[in-house]
Parts: sequence; structure tokens; C-alpha cells
Amino acid sequence: MPGSNARVLAKGPTLAADAIIIDLEDAVAPEAKSLARDLACHALINQDYGYRLRALRINAADTPWYDQDVAVLAQCRPDAVVLPKVESAADIVRLSSSLDQLAGDQPIAIWAMMESPMAVINASEIAACSHDYPRLTMWLVGNNDLARSAGMSVPTDRSYLLPWLMTLLVAAKAYSLPILDGVYNDFADLAGLRRECEQGRQMGMDGKSLIHPSQIDIANTGYSPTDAEITQAMRVVEAFELPENSEAGVLQINGQMVERLHLQMAQALLARAQALLARQ
Repeated sequence: MPGSNARVLAKGPTLAADAIIIDLEDAVAPEAKSLARDLACHALINQDYGYRLRALRINAADTPWYDQDVAVLAQCRPDAVVLPKVESAADIVRLSSSLDQLAGDQPIAIWAMMESPMAVINASEIAACSHDYPRLTMWLVGNNDLARSAGMSVPTDRSYLLPWLMTLLVAAKAYSLPILDGVYNDFADLAGLRRECEQGRQMGMDGKSLIHPSQIDIANTGYSPTDAEITQAMRVVEAFELPENSEAGVLQINGQMVERLHLQMAQALLARAQALLARQ
């Protein structure tokens, strides 16, 4: 949500999204940066977002607005600060060190925007720094900037972009970092969004960044376990819970060989389904 639009910001606590990102960067014109900072801070302090994570996307470290954006974090204390244009571990270290200087008991997480060729090249290094700098808890893919910086045409199947996305996915998964797929720009094309959510979920993305409220229901459905998946997961868990299977490493369930790693996957899926149900 653009931080300069008070009317839009007021809608944040009403939306069925997991997180609300208030933007001080690309969605805000240079002459409106100060106003956006003030309005964003007011919203984060005074609005009740319920279960929704409260995130603030600041301007990149090489811009004249970065220092002021970081300074205001001490006042508005979002759950996470979204750092754009991350290209090296040094970008994470610099922001993490600044956050360490802020007073307050509630830690502020860092969500890194991965949106340049250099971010792809340095993906492993950036992900690895999360061990020493645990504030880094999430990656967000910047589809638009990735494609623009490469001069890349992006057809609806994202065929040319997929190798870049999979490189980011491998690094994120190697270091247990959740990663969110990038935005789908044509918010009127709900069928296209549905296809891209399905593609992203199959790739291993953990969710999707959105730019319009009309996209929320489709993304929530696309990244939620289906009834069939829940049923199968319950079968797996129930089968392994039987006394005669307590020591089994592999079982045959509905004609499929199921190992204990599938039990862990089933338990994780059911936990996610339960968490989604609790929010409704």
C-alpha cells in the first residue's frame, strides 16, 4: 500500500491478507516521501491490524531517504522492515546493525527484496547471513525489477524468468528462508493470477506479494491446502499413528509408497490448514 495515500492505508486492517506492506519506495513520488513517512507511521501506531503482520518498505540504502526511513522505525516499530534492492549480505548487515541500536523489546524482522541480477548471483551469500543475522526472516521476489534490469520479456508463463526464480528458491530453501513470489501486475486478469499462483506453489514459493485487494482471495485459495490434500495428509498421519506402524519407515497407502519424510510434510500441511482455519 502506498504510504502517501491515507484513504488506502485505512483499509489495511480490513483485508484478509497475512501481511500489509506500507510502501515508502516505488509507490511514492520523491516529493511525497516525507508525507508518506508520516502517514505510514501514524497508521502503524494507531491502526489495529489484528493477525496481520505489519511491514514497512523503506527506500534503498543508496537513496537520500534511507537514513530517515530507518530512523522512523524506532517510533512506528513495524513487525518487519522490507529492504529493497538487496544485492549482498552487507546490505542486510548494515540494516540489522541499525536495528540493533533501536530501543524496544519487540524485534523488527528484515524482509529482503531480491530484484536484481546481482541479487541472483549473490543469493547463497545473502541467505547464509541469516545464520549470523537472524533478523533476516523472509525474501520477496521483485519480478518487475528482475525483468527490467535484464531487458527481459516476460510472457504469461514466465519461461525466461523461471531460471532466475529457481536460483533464488534453491538458496532460500537451503537456509530455511520463506520466499514470496513477486506481484502479478494485471490485477484485472484474475485467471492469469490464478495460473501464476498455481505455478508459484508448485515451484515451492511460500506465498505471493499482491498489489490490489481483488487479488487476495485468489492468492489465499491458491496457497492454501486443498480438501484433497488435507484428506490425504490425514490418512498419512493416521496410518503412521497405528501401533503396528510405530517403527515403520515406509508404508503403502492407497497404492503409494509413503515414507516418514512424507509424514513430516503431511503434519506441516495439516498445521498450516489449522492455522488458516483459526483465522476465519
